[in-house]
Formats: sequence, structure tokens, C-alpha cells
Amino acid sequence: MPKKILVVDDDPNIVKLIKLRLEANEYLVSTAGDGEECVAKALSEKPDLILLDLMMPKSDGYSALTGLKEIKAMSGEIPDIPVIILTALGDARVKELLRKEHIEDYVLKPFNAQELLVKVKKALGE
Repeated sequence: MPKKILVVDDDPNIVKLIKLRLEANEYLVSTAGDGEECVAKALSEKPDLILLDLMMPKSDGYSALTGLKEIKAMSGEIPDIPVIILTALGDARVKELLRKEHIEDYVLKPFNAQELLVKVKKALGE
């Protein structure tokens, strides 16, 4: 059964690129444009992995991480879903976030699609 991946980014070009690459590798891909939509889709779709941009308008990636953590703690409705951060932020800020949150890995933008695919496979235990 194909693994489900939720791609969360406000840039439609990045979403399209990632979606095409993942679907070409037989993953089921759904998308969200902000942190609020990410939390809703994580609840309804229960993906195997989330690729999450940190800086988005309306509701950012930090809000999504907080929302996922709160729902998991209060209700257990969301399983422990690995997260790969997609970000243009510097390494130091992302590494601090990796220590604080349950983040599997990160990819700095602009990214190499093959590098992203390698990290996705690793996060999914493939």
C-alpha cells in the first residue's frame, strides 16, 4: 500500500514540484497551503509523513507543529507523524527546532529534488 505524504507550503510552484516528484515514486500526496489546513488534513487523512514549510502567511509551520502536538496530547487522534521541515531559514534556527520538536529532518530551500526524495525514504523507513 502506498505511503501518504502531506505537503504543506504556500508556494504553489514548490507544492507542484514536490507532488510530481513524490507521485512519480508512487506516494499518495495531499497538499495544504497553511498550518491550519495542515492540522485539519493531518486529522482527517492521517498521513505517514508531513513535509512542512515554516514560513507561511495566515498560519505558519510553527503553529501547525503546536496544533498537532496539542491534539495528540489531548485526544490521541493524531498518531506520531514524522515531519520534514522545508525552509529558507538558516541551519542554526532549524537545528534548534529539531531539538525541541519531533522533527525527522529538514531541507533548505532551494532544494534538490533527489535529496528531498532520499530524506523522505529515510523518514518512512524505506
